[in-house]
Amino acid sequence: MSSVEIKKEVLVWAIERAGFTPSDLEIKFPRIHEWIQGESQPTLKQLENFAKSTRTPFGFLFLKKPPTEKLPIPFYRTNNNEQQEVVQSVSPELRDTIYLMQRRQLWMKEHLVEIGAEPLPYVNSVKLEEAPEMVSQKIRNTLNLDEDWASKLPTWEHALQFLRDTIENIGVLVTLNGIVGNNTRRKLSTNEFRGFVLVDEHAPLLFVNNADFKAAKIFTLIHELAHIFIGKSAAFDLREMLPANNKLELFCNQAAADFLVPKSQLLDYWTVAKKTNEPFHNLAGKFKVSVLVVARRALDLSLVDKSSFIEFYYQYQKDERRMRTNKGGGGDFYKNQNLRVGRRFATAVMQAAKEGKVSYHEAFRLTGLYGKTFDKYAASIEQGGL
Repeated sequence: MSSVEIKKEVLVWAIERAGFTPSDLEIKFPRIHEWIQGESQPTLKQLENFAKSTRTPFGFLFLKKPPTEKLPIPFYRTNNNEQQEVVQSVSPELRDTIYLMQRRQLWMKEHLVEIGAEPLPYVNSVKLEEAPEMVSQKIRNTLNLDEDWASKLPTWEHALQFLRDTIENIGVLVTLNGIVGNNTRRKLSTNEFRGFVLVDEHAPLLFVNNADFKAAKIFTLIHELAHIFIGKSAAFDLREMLPANNKLELFCNQAAADFLVPKSQLLDYWTVAKKTNEPFHNLAGKFKVSVLVVARRALDLSLVDKSSFIEFYYQYQKDERRMRTNKGGGGDFYKNQNLRVGRRFATAVMQAAKEGKVSYHEAFRLTGLYGKTFDKYAASIEQGGL
């Protein structure tokens, strides 16, 4: 079979874009080093397999030089003062997840416009010049929550689920997933990102990396909601639960912190709590957030120094990983779809398919659920299960 001439710069770009090295691929492609050195060229079939292995659009491999791709949204990194937009610096998993969420958002927006839904009034309703505490209060008002809403819930795990449902009820698409779609072989790394926001006046979307510790998810969720109120899409890593050195990210973090742990209440409780052996655990029960969120808020208010917080953060990570290892298991597949697809989005797509407004083929593509799996999940939603 005849070979295909491919520029070695493009091959190297595709390998690095996928987060690999040539050595990672040499078992599947024994002549990969020869291709890169220009000593031989792949066949068309080999090139097709190479494109699949590196998750590279096949046509890109025939370019004369590597393309310059950009993420559709800014990417703010904690250890980088500048937003990062070049796709080569992110994984195919993050990139493909953003594109998948954009497709879902576009469908939902068109669906809502078609049925005459009005734009959501809170999207892009605040300015960076406002005090973060004022914004956190606006968020509470929109969610119809008072300042001590969490005190009515038994645990912070219940608080996370309650917030997710409440945010969906005001018109936001909420997705929590730790893999690309339902592909368990394509995991999302929390070292790369914790979440992203796609702002739209009809169908705003929040995506939380579900591979993250439960303790951090609630903070990410409200940080993202603040982005919607400001009207700015973005991806972020929130490394060590700290924002990028960027005005927008700092603002959203402050608003999220005040929403979850109001300053006045924490200061009232701190005098007593700091005298206990475990002050963060003492306060976590009062605010129904994890000890990690309390520690993060204490850092905001200079009640602890940064080195103490970082030490506590990594010890918490170590303990959480140990608990995950001991627990094991991946949970119920169909219940997981409420997180991976989002109940609000899934309900809209499944109803549209039932009414013939969208083909079942398109409904399968949008939800990532096919055939009997789609039918079983749809039936469970209709019956009010899961």
